[in-house]
Amino acid sequence: MSLKYGPLTFGLALCTLGALAAASAQAQEQLKGVVELFTSQGCASCPPADEALRKLIQKGDVVGLSYHVDYWNYLGWADSLASKENTERQYGYARALGRNNVYTPQAVVNGRDHVKGADTQAIYNRLDAFKKAGEGLSVPVKAQRLNDEIAIDIGQGHGKADVVVAYFNREQIVDVQKGDNQGKKISYWHSVYDVQTVGMWDGKSMTVKLPASIMSKAKDGGCAVLLQTTDAQGNPAAIIGASVLLTSGG
Repeated sequence: MSLKYGPLTFGLALCTLGALAAASAQAQEQLKGVVELFTSQGCASCPPADEALRKLIQKGDVVGLSYHVDYWNYLGWADSLASKENTERQYGYARALGRNNVYTPQAVVNGRDHVKGADTQAIYNRLDAFKKAGEGLSVPVKAQRLNDEIAIDIGQGHGKADVVVAYFNREQIVDVQKGDNQGKKISYWHSVYDVQTVGMWDGKSMTVKLPASIMSKAKDGGCAVLLQTTDAQGNPAAIIGASVLLTSGG
């Protein structure tokens, strides 16, 4: 059976496609930037920053990620979400930012600067300043699940960057039984358990496809796609595009 489309039907189809494209562009425009919190269950100063990150994530205008580091484990409580890779990422940022040390809670904003993790106002001030200076999320990035694949669409821009995927759990509640936070049940949002570089971007539009099974480890989580540059020594640097894909609608 053949189908015939008149001018009205074709026009409606074009309007629908246009609306979808506009919605995607609007979603990208609403993202103020990327906030990466380096935290630890053994850090007495971290719970307020963990709560601040939760609020940022739920507000929906930033890509928020939590990286648990392992260098406070000697204080009497081994962080159950920590990894040496998360610690290495934070030290990589320190080298890129010209710092001699790291601390918790530290929020790295757009890969370009850092502030105290619990200072939400300082975070937004940095994001607004970056946007005004043209250092926000300037390259459109969209991640979506299509059947058994994850498609990452990246638009045009300038320069080169890595396509980095950070996999996270949506929320995890930890009963801290020892250390400085003993007796507290702390909610952690978007705790990263793996980071992978899945492609290279050279300024031209491209699509990266991944098997959807890569997110099976987090039944209630997702991944963040970061279009991230590196400095001359290969350390993580400015993030110029980002998107989030959840495994569920929550």
